[in-house]
Amino acid sequence: MSPAPGPRSRRLFRRAQRSLVGGVDSPVRSFRAVGGTPVVIRRGRGAYLEDVDGRRYVDLVGSWGAAILGHAPPTVIAAVRQASAKGLSFGAPSPREHELAERIRRRCPAIERLRFVSSGTEAVMSAVRLARGATGRDLVVKFAGGYHGHSDGLLARAGSGVAALGVPDSAGVPGAIAAQTRVLPFNDLGALDELFRREGERLAAVVVEPVPANMGLVPAEPGFLASLSTTAHRHGTLVIADEVITGFRLRNGTVHQALGLDADLVTLGKVIGGGLPVGAYGGRDRLMRRLAPEGPVYQAGTLSGNPVAMAAGIATLDALGPAVYRRLEAASRELAELLRRSADEAGVAPFTVQRVGSMLGLFFAPGPISDLEDAQRSDRRRYARFFHASLDRGVYLPPSPLETTFVSAAVGSAELARARTAFRAAFRTLRGGRP
Repeated sequence: MSPAPGPRSRRLFRRAQRSLVGGVDSPVRSFRAVGGTPVVIRRGRGAYLEDVDGRRYVDLVGSWGAAILGHAPPTVIAAVRQASAKGLSFGAPSPREHELAERIRRRCPAIERLRFVSSGTEAVMSAVRLARGATGRDLVVKFAGGYHGHSDGLLARAGSGVAALGVPDSAGVPGAIAAQTRVLPFNDLGALDELFRREGERLAAVVVEPVPANMGLVPAEPGFLASLSTTAHRHGTLVIADEVITGFRLRNGTVHQALGLDADLVTLGKVIGGGLPVGAYGGRDRLMRRLAPEGPVYQAGTLSGNPVAMAAGIATLDALGPAVYRRLEAASRELAELLRRSADEAGVAPFTVQRVGSMLGLFFAPGPISDLEDAQRSDRRRYARFFHASLDRGVYLPPSPLETTFVSAAVGSAELARARTAFRAAFRTLRGGRP
């Protein structure tokens, strides 16, 4: 395969830049973190993406985790066609809303009632508003490296000191809003305890990903999530489990309880939309009753509960049986091992793979990686070279060194064999040898 991108991708990206800011609708797609010009995708099928130049790639991004079954699964496509033939949007109740909600409730014990929105950002933003409305408090806690969407209050990083006032990560976020967020290092119970001793009575909620996936993949250390829950609840602070990525990805439901987190509210997205824009938030009935029209906390959305998106979600969840999760586990385990072996064979070090189910984090740094500070030690230039060397050989990895690799159920032995060949050659380019 000749190096990507091809001439049509380059031409279309130049054209896109005349109309779209940066030529993209989400910054990571621009390849700024790895350099070069993005490939422009025209279709996906199963485990593969095909670009506008006709080049095929084993897809290990999977629409950032949403495409758990692979691209264009026939049952989901059939459900979308059937639903869309009856209308694209009603702005009124439709049967599929409660049908998908019932499926989620049956599989997610922490969710007694829920509400659909159109994105993960909306889900977390709305859950935070609900937590503030329920507690009468203003401050929210998040962890450095945790991404919870691009709402103003959650686009904050740590300032100086262990637990500092939030400092905006983006222009356009007022400092007064970011100052309502406290940012802690992940996996640091000492910092958590210190913050609650100082400000526990002012904290409305702690927002946490049970498995953070936007600083690479960083698992929680044993006992961390359980202790977080205990500390928060002792101070009357609510816990929001952000499972936009992990919900239905790591198991047939939510994963936070199995990891020791006792959540009051849960956010979902990605998988529950089957590839279409869907988010949801839910939790204990007593909390959800505070939402309008039953309570004083307002949230609305014209396309919330969109009938076509609901159909895609229903078809996806109906396909997620035990066999799917066994395939995901087996393929992901083999992928992690072949990455480690390929790096060892090429003499590339340091290199660390961290895996939780079908999610993998790749770091050109010594492990284990426990927090954002550890993750930021990863050699970004090496990752960029590895990314492009893999892409040129037909494997599509996340175009950012601190994102997570996702395996779909469509990845099988043929795709793993292709990945093995690509990774061996890619690691040899890092060593300086000829591929």
